[in-house]
Amino acid sequence: MAHRAFTDRDGHSWEVRVRSTSEWEFSPLRDNPRPGVSIRAPGYEKDPYELSVEELQRLLDAAPAAPHRERKSPFTD
Repeated sequence: MAHRAFTDRDGHSWEVRVRSTSEWEFSPLRDNPRPGVSIRAPGYEKDPYELSVEELQRLLDAAPAAPHRERKSPFTD
């Protein structure tokens, strides 16, 4: 199955990849600074090409925010 390209309301480009029947992944494309997001696939549709841009935006909006991990510098004590 091909991956669907999607541009969100902020102008960021994503590639929607079907990982399984229960999980989809939004992967950033080109100049998108946001991290990739895994979401629960909608139960009513198996193919991202069948969803409207508005439906894809709702799925992206509902995705849990990636946890921010603070990394310690190896150069400080």
